[in-house]
Amino acid sequence: MNETVLPKGQVDDDVIQPFSLEKANVRGRMVRLGKVLGEIMERHEYPPPVSALLSELVTLGLLLSGMLKYEGLFTLQIKGDGPVRMLVVDVTQDGGVRAYAGFDEAAVKKAAKRKTDLTNHYYHLLGKKGYLAFTVDQPGSSDRYQGIVELKGESVVEAVQHYFTQSEQIKTAFKISIHPQDALWKTAAIMIQQLPDENDDSQGDTNNIEDWTRAAILLDSCTEGEMLSPVLHSADVLYRLYHEDGVRIYPPTHVKFRCRCGKKKVVDILRTIPRAELEELCEKEGKVSITCEFCSEEYNFDMNQIDKIYKEKK
Repeated sequence: MNETVLPKGQVDDDVIQPFSLEKANVRGRMVRLGKVLGEIMERHEYPPPVSALLSELVTLGLLLSGMLKYEGLFTLQIKGDGPVRMLVVDVTQDGGVRAYAGFDEAAVKKAAKRKTDLTNHYYHLLGKKGYLAFTVDQPGSSDRYQGIVELKGESVVEAVQHYFTQSEQIKTAFKISIHPQDALWKTAAIMIQQLPDENDDSQGDTNNIEDWTRAAILLDSCTEGEMLSPVLHSADVLYRLYHEDGVRIYPPTHVKFRCRCGKKKVVDILRTIPRAELEELCEKEGKVSITCEFCSEEYNFDMNQIDKIYKEKK
């Protein structure tokens, strides 16, 4: 396989790139985000510490969703007791992604000043207690998978790593890089997992351990410059790492920002609220306004529209 150096100005971003190692019982995914991540951040204009945390969770959410076979929605969520109280990202099976954060802006500014070390991407802003939740919702199915673990470690990556160690008991390793300059948000991450071995003999176990150790060491050697390179294709980054292990590259999933809000959904929400409350708000503010947390789209309704909504409800 020859390396593909991309033409100047052309980037290999916003993809989930699956791969496997033929000489080892290992599968993996690489995610690169550029324009899509920028669009998510531009819609929110969060403070840089919050954007850093959310960028990491979005990247990890895409990595994890790529490891699952599902038709519906995968959600990765963190809730904590710190200045950043919530981070949420959800991903559809075809790569549609959206995300938002809930936080106390004044508390974020105060707490962020106390720690200048960015190696954990402001993980301390999530507080001392909290949990990490994985959810898979599949329309038309009564099966709803959810996994919840306590927040552990010194970074979001370590918290996710703890989940796999505690709940899935699958050997999993991550490498993530985030470029945190304003208006230039760019991330890349690689995740590898050891597949179950079909051999029951001790020789197979020994080979598995050696193969996994080698794959994890090679992953750790990948540099930020390689992962975020504007000229190297993601497949070539993987080839540089694992060419001796027979890396096999599969068709990628292209990621796009997609919010599922809409006027019809907002109207359905309004119909669950007592009419008197909406009329009172409308008289006070001149309108009823609802803003989507995921995309910041604002939906406004005057008194005539409120009246129409309730007539249609009847």
